Amino acid sequence: MSDIVDGYESRLPDHEVAALALTDDLIGLPGSLSDAQIDQIKAHFTEAEVAELALGVGLFVGMSKVLITLGLEPEKMDTTILPTPGS
Repeated sequence: MSDIVDGYESRLPDHEVAALALTDDLIGLPGSLSDAQIDQIKAHFTEAEVAELALGVGLFVGMSKVLITLGLEPEKMDTTILPTPGS
């Protein structure tokens, strides 16, 4: 069973919660991190590690959009459609 569901903050170590908060911000509504979340990220990761996490998530999201656009996603794949911020 996966711990990555709503309420994961109470079940995972602080450094994983910080990484997932950054990930949620990048794939959801950018700019939604609170000051406390930003402080938590900085407490657990160096600037280089934050950059690596952010670039990894960004590349994954970008590649998934390319695959979906080209019709190359698996036939049985759950998808979530999120509105583009500002649209």
